[in-house]
Amino acid sequence: MKLQPRYTDISELLTIEDMPSAVAEPKLLLFNDQLADHFSINHDSEFLAKFLTGSTISNDVAPVALGYSGHQFGHFSPRLGDGRAHLLGAIADQDGTLWDLQLKGAGATVFSRGGDGRCAIGPAVREYIMSEALYALGIATTRCLAVVTTGEMVYRQPPRPGAVVTRLAKSHIRVGSFQYLATQGDIEGLEKLVDYAINCHFSEISSAGEQRYIEFLTAVLDKQVELVVSWMRVGFIHGVMNTDNTLISGETIDYGPCAMMNQFDLDTVFSSIDHQGRYSFGNQPNIANWNVARLAESLIPLFDEQDGAVEKLSSVVNGFADKFNDAFNAMWQQKLGLAGQQEGDHVLVSELLALMKQHQLDYTNTFNALTESLVSDFTVDCRLKGWVLKWKLRTTAESYSVMRAVNPAVIPRNHNIESIIAEFEKAGSSLLLNDFLEVISEPYTYFKEHQSWYELPSDGDKNYQTFCGT
Repeated sequence: MKLQPRYTDISELLTIEDMPSAVAEPKLLLFNDQLADHFSINHDSEFLAKFLTGSTISNDVAPVALGYSGHQFGHFSPRLGDGRAHLLGAIADQDGTLWDLQLKGAGATVFSRGGDGRCAIGPAVREYIMSEALYALGIATTRCLAVVTTGEMVYRQPPRPGAVVTRLAKSHIRVGSFQYLATQGDIEGLEKLVDYAINCHFSEISSAGEQRYIEFLTAVLDKQVELVVSWMRVGFIHGVMNTDNTLISGETIDYGPCAMMNQFDLDTVFSSIDHQGRYSFGNQPNIANWNVARLAESLIPLFDEQDGAVEKLSSVVNGFADKFNDAFNAMWQQKLGLAGQQEGDHVLVSELLALMKQHQLDYTNTFNALTESLVSDFTVDCRLKGWVLKWKLRTTAESYSVMRAVNPAVIPRNHNIESIIAEFEKAGSSLLLNDFLEVISEPYTYFKEHQSWYELPSDGDKNYQTFCGT
């Protein structure tokens, strides 16, 4: 496994050498064979267990902890950084693209702020499952290569078996990375970080000077619009959209308090610490816009005249709403298989969502039923009967294939994820996981034999909460 250093030539503030802490008894619990093959990683379980806990370290590259700032629930923390993550380096895939290889839960770092730097098995398994599910759903995401148990207990309430997650990401450059260098007054590092991010993610940008920064901000904004629309298409709620959890690549990162919406309601919140609904399902676009604005603020020091910079950057940020609305409307057109665009489409969508909220209809199953009803006698909830008559007048022979491509039949439902995690916490393994991974690998195909994975929890997610665990 050939590693290369990353980010170390940008700023000494951004990367600080930090060694993972060896663990008592590393054992490979989950391993993503298909993903490993894409990176030509040897499937030696004994070596991987040691290497992917930091118990064995490569001599080629020194592990680092990354520094960054972050607005957490709107409150700015100037120095956060990787409190329980170690970047081992970058690894190339079969196409030659570099990806970060990072361990989560491998011990305390210089940024730990008193924490133990460890991770419990439950959050580790959650990240593995959810990142794989989102990948299968066609949503930009970091990937999980492995989960390794440590043979140690992690002191939570109650104590849990420990684990280390190995995450692959095209980069870990966050909005908070730019905030950090700007806050520290490292203008040279800020310039280098912009160039590095462009080379990694936006190589189509060839302009120079201030126009380069404008185009960079625009490209990041476009990625955030695309990401949030894709989340909302499948009912995903991130749960903690802080600026330190916002990758400029537009990949989903941090699966601690995430969840899937069952009954449709824009105000749905599951995170135990989101008391104000800041990161509710329907508020995700507003927060993405807000986060892009924080990135824009961080770029101001790169301009010769600050007043002019504010005006130019604000013009980009203020374009978020129109871009999002266009993409959002296009999403609904696809989810309903509407032919072309007509003046009454917005009303048709609004009527459906109002009925779904009124009758507490399941988001995924409702759109799956509408999709399948175009080619079979699939039952659609009778309370939508009048609306369905109007909707079918707007469909064509192509509507089924359009809808089937964007409306999943299966999602990683919260109660199923919790059942899998509970098995791992109790027995160190799960009989359900392999079946689930097989089902979620084809999320846009409806199979009658998979009915148990489509069903809702008996309590309808009442009082269900998620937590920041990794």
